[in-house]
Amino acid sequence: MNLLTILLIAFGLTFDTFAASATIGLMVKDIRFKHATRLAIVMAFFQALMPLIGWFIGISIRDYIIHIDHWVAFGLLFLLGAKMIIEGLKHDDERSPFNPFRPMVIVTIAIATSIDALIAGVSFGLSELNIWLTIFLIGFLTYLMAMLGMLFGKTIGNRIGHRMEIIGGLMVIAIGVKILIEHLN
Repeated sequence: MNLLTILLIAFGLTFDTFAASATIGLMVKDIRFKHATRLAIVMAFFQALMPLIGWFIGISIRDYIIHIDHWVAFGLLFLLGAKMIIEGLKHDDERSPFNPFRPMVIVTIAIATSIDALIAGVSFGLSELNIWLTIFLIGFLTYLMAMLGMLFGKTIGNRIGHRMEIIGGLMVIAIGVKILIEHLN
C-alpha cells in the first residue's frame, strides 16, 4: 500500500472518533485542555492498537471478527447512549452529570469507536505495508480528530445550552446504529 492509501484509510477510521468527541464537546460545558488531551490520547492509543492487534490476528479468524464487530460496537454505544439519555431526563436535583472523563467511560468510548480499526488491521496483515508508520498515522490523525471534535462540539454546545446529555446520548446511539447498518448491508 502506498502512503496516500494509508492516509485515506487512517482518515476514514477517525470519523467515529470525531463524532464521539463532538458529542462530548456538546455535553461538557467547560472542557479543560488536560481532560480533552487525556481523552484524545486514549482514543488515539486504542485506534492505533486495534489495527496492530488485527495485523497480528491475520486471516485465521477474520470471518469470526467480521460477523460480530458491528454488534460489539453497537452494544457498547447503545448502552452508553442510553445511560446518557436517562441522566439527561432526570430532574436537576436528582441528576449526577455524565462525566465522559471517567476512566471506564473513556476506555468504553475508545474501544467502541476503534473496532473497525481492528478489522482494518486484519487486512493490513494481508498487505505489504509498514505497520509502524500505519499505526502512527492512525493514532496521530485520531488524536487530531478527537481534539477537533471536542472543540467543534463545545462551540455548538455553548450555543445550544441545557440538557446536552439527551442530544449526546441520541448521537452516541446513532453512531452505534450507523456502524450496525453499515455492516448489515
